[in-house]
Amino acid sequence: MGQTLAQKIISEHSNKKVMPNELVIAKVDVAAVQDGTGPLTVQEFKKLGKDKLANPKRTVIFIDHAAPSPRKELSNTHVILREFAKEYGAVLSDIGEGVCHQRLVESFVNPSEILVGADSHTCTSGALGAFATGMGSTDIAVAFALGKTWLKVPSSYKIVVNGKFRENVTSKDLMLHLIGMIGADGATYKALEFCGETIRNMDMAQRFTLANMAVEAGAKCGLFETDEKTYNYLKEKGREDKFKELKMDEDAIYEKVIEINAKDVVPTVSCPHTVDNTKPASELNHIKVNQVFIGTCTNGRIEDLRIAANVLKGRKKKDGVRLIVVPASPAIYKQALNEGLLETFIDAGASFLPAGCGPCVGVHGGILGDGEVCLTTQNRNFIGRMGNTKGFIYLSSPYVAAVSAINGYISDKIE
Repeated sequence: MGQTLAQKIISEHSNKKVMPNELVIAKVDVAAVQDGTGPLTVQEFKKLGKDKLANPKRTVIFIDHAAPSPRKELSNTHVILREFAKEYGAVLSDIGEGVCHQRLVESFVNPSEILVGADSHTCTSGALGAFATGMGSTDIAVAFALGKTWLKVPSSYKIVVNGKFRENVTSKDLMLHLIGMIGADGATYKALEFCGETIRNMDMAQRFTLANMAVEAGAKCGLFETDEKTYNYLKEKGREDKFKELKMDEDAIYEKVIEINAKDVVPTVSCPHTVDNTKPASELNHIKVNQVFIGTCTNGRIEDLRIAANVLKGRKKKDGVRLIVVPASPAIYKQALNEGLLETFIDAGASFLPAGCGPCVGVHGGILGDGEVCLTTQNRNFIGRMGNTKGFIYLSSPYVAAVSAINGYISDKIE
């Protein structure tokens, strides 16, 4: 019997052929925390009594959520993380060095590896053909110490997408469409494995967006076969020697197969306060926006910024709309600068924050006022996500976000 992508990777890391729902101990290649979850991981690691990390060069501490820190309490937790990294030789990605999930794909994770991170959107790296999943801080402390973790092997859903997108439709729209179909808990503890003509034709940025939001359907991970685009991405990052072919077996057994025709997907928005509360953007032109946020680990890559800048070029945001742009890493920031995208955003009336999580996490920078509406390219819109339980969060693609910033209301066409 053939294997799914998830089963293949876990089998390789547990030295046996695994089956769905089997509990295994698996080798961990990369373990990571961020400044929200890291302090507890450090505390739990020290309780284990270990005097060294199992793999310090692939143990990564990110300070990206409150970066720079807005409060002394958070500054003190940053001190804890910096001191831990220095004492144990872990890799430190400090303020301004980018969002953890973007940095992981840029510099640390490779095909057929296992990444565990104390952040739910760790699944982003699945676009590289890695089994990447979020875990609690205590589990990550064990991975830090032992270089291993326990896993229940997930069953897999095969997501087959064929055809060509309509104009101005992106993988973000596809993912919101899928989540709207199956629900925010429709794939709980499953592996979403993406394939089909549409997926093969996607660039890596669009694949990262799909993998990033797998957890928004409850999934354990989002996975892709590796191909020439995977290789070229790794080559661009200086890691072409880490490329490994990973393909689904034709006779692999999937718990469910979901087929989507790309032409059926329209510009889609998730409405408050759940990701599966989806509607076509064209039906929401009665919703005025106070803030538009373009960035995050979901849509803060150079390809996303190009889409938004192309819409904004020669235009201005609507009076009364705050437009915030946050590239996901310094590399993306520099590329946007070199391509003239930052000038386009500035001319359109945008403001910028350092490469990091920014308004998405609701700790600093871009917190909403009571009753305000934000249209954002991030991945979550639950009550209070952006720092105010009385705010309203709508999720969209960079294209819809840019158009809406110009119009002053949610829309997929410039008025």
